[in-house]
Amino acid sequence: MKAYKLPKLSVEDYLKQERESGIKYEYHNGEIFALAGGSVNHGLLCGNIYSEIRNGLKEKGRNCKPVTSELKLFIEASNSYVYPDAMVLCDELEESKEEKHALVNPILIVEVLSKSTSDYDRGDKFYMYRQIPSLQEYVMIEQDKATVEVYYKKTTSDLWKITRFIGLESVIELQSIDLKIKMADLYFDVIGLEA
Repeated sequence: MKAYKLPKLSVEDYLKQERESGIKYEYHNGEIFALAGGSVNHGLLCGNIYSEIRNGLKEKGRNCKPVTSELKLFIEASNSYVYPDAMVLCDELEESKEEKHALVNPILIVEVLSKSTSDYDRGDKFYMYRQIPSLQEYVMIEQDKATVEVYYKKTTSDLWKITRFIGLESVIELQSIDLKIKMADLYFDVIGLEA
C-alpha cells in the first residue's frame, strides 16, 4: 500500500479554509490542525482569567487590551497561526500582513491546560511563543487543580523566571502588566478541583 503525504497549504489556502468552513485551525508552516472543543472547566477558566485581567487593567487605567481565543496569533519565526486562550497587548495592536484578524505583538499569553494539550503547551508551543519579540510573560493554568505556572522575562533578557502558584489562598502576580489576581477569583465556579 502506498502512503500519500498531503500537500502543504499556503497561508492563503489556510485562511480561505477557515473562512469557508467556520472551523478554527492551527497552522504550522503548511500543515493545519483542527481545534477541539474545551471542557466546562476550560471554558470557565478562560472566562475568569479574561475577566480578571480586563477588570484589573481597567482599574489601573493601563493602555493594554486583553483578547480572547476568538483572535488568532501569527508567529512569524515559525510561520504559524495559533489561538491562545487569552492574550494581552499593550500600546498599538499590530496585525499580520496576511490576516487582519491575527495579532503579532502580545506582551502576555495565557493557556488553560488540558490532558490532551498539556505537553504541547509546555513544549513546542512555548518554544514558538518564545520567538515573539514582544512576549514577556506566559501563563499556564491547570484546570483540575488550583495551580498556575508563570514564566516571565524582562524585555532585555532571554532568561525566563518560573513561578508556581498553588492553592486557592495564593495570589498570582503578572509582572508584565503589574497585576495581581487571587487564585480564588481565577478558579471561581470551577468544579471538581483536586485537593
